Amino acid sequence: MSVTKRRKRQKGGLRAHKDMRAFLVFLAPSLAGVAVFVLMPFLDVFGRSFKTVVTGQFVWFENYKTIFANQAFQLAVKNTFRFTLVCIPLLVVIGLMIAMSVSKLKSMGTIKSLYLFPLAMPTATIVIVWKMVFYKQGFLNLFLTKLGAWTGLWGEFHTDYLGTRAAFWVLVFSYIWKNTGYTVVLWLAGILGIPNEYLEAARVDGATQRQCFYRIILPNLKGSLYTIVILSFLNSFKIYREAYLVAGAYPQQDMYLLQHLFNNWFVNLDFDKMAAAAVCVGGFLFVVIMLLQRMWDSRT
Repeated sequence: MSVTKRRKRQKGGLRAHKDMRAFLVFLAPSLAGVAVFVLMPFLDVFGRSFKTVVTGQFVWFENYKTIFANQAFQLAVKNTFRFTLVCIPLLVVIGLMIAMSVSKLKSMGTIKSLYLFPLAMPTATIVIVWKMVFYKQGFLNLFLTKLGAWTGLWGEFHTDYLGTRAAFWVLVFSYIWKNTGYTVVLWLAGILGIPNEYLEAARVDGATQRQCFYRIILPNLKGSLYTIVILSFLNSFKIYREAYLVAGAYPQQDMYLLQHLFNNWFVNLDFDKMAAAAVCVGGFLFVVIMLLQRMWDSRT
C-alpha cells in the first residue's frame, strides 16, 4: 500500500472518529433524559409489579393473575381496544378524503388553520361543547325534536347520549373531530410532495383519475400513513381527559377506558395492580409499534 493511500485511510478514520464523538455528544443529553425519566421509572414499576404494596413481599405473578381476573380490567381493555380499532381507520380514511379535496384548492393555508382549530381548544371548552350538544336538553335533541315536528315523522327527543350505549360513539365523534386537523395536514404534506411529473406522465398515458390515485398517489404516501397511524394510535390514549371531565370516574360502561381504571386504582392506592397493568399496557404498545415498524420496513 502506498504512503498516499495510507494517509488517506488514516484521515478518513480520524474524520469518522470525530463524527462519532460529535454524534455521541449531541445524543448524550437525550439519552440521559430518556434513561432518567423513562427507563428508570419503568424498571421501578416493573419491579413493583411483583410485590405487594404494604409489605413489599415478592409474590411472583400474583398481581398479574389478579388484574387479568378483574372484571373492570377486562371491560376497560375491551373498550379501549374497540375504541382504537374503530377510530384509527376512520381517522385515516376521513383525513385522506379531506386532504385530497383540499389539495385541489388554492386557499389551503386558511383551510388548514380551520382544521387545526380543534387542537387549540382547551379541554374544558370541549367538555362544555359535549354537554351542550349531547345531554337530554342538548342541541342534538332539540334539533331532532324540531326536525320531527317539521316532518311529522317522530315526536320529542330526550335521550341522554352520555348515559346510554351511544356514549361510545360520542367518544368516537369527539376523537375524530379533534384529531382530523393534524391528520389532514400530514396527508397534505405527503400529497404535495409527490412530483407533478408522475401524474402528468400517467395522464398522458391515458390513466384515469382513479388509476392515478391507486397507482401513484397511494404508493407515495406510505411514509405519511405510517406517521399518521402511530400518532393516531398514541393519541387514542389521550381521549381520557374529555371522557373523565364529562362523565366522571365511573362513566357509562361502554365509555369506561383503561385510563379510568388506572385513575380509580390510584385513588384506592392499589399500586400493585397499577404496576402490573402498566407493564402489560407498556409491553403491548411496544409490540404494536414494533409490528408497525416492521410492516413499514417490509414495504419500503
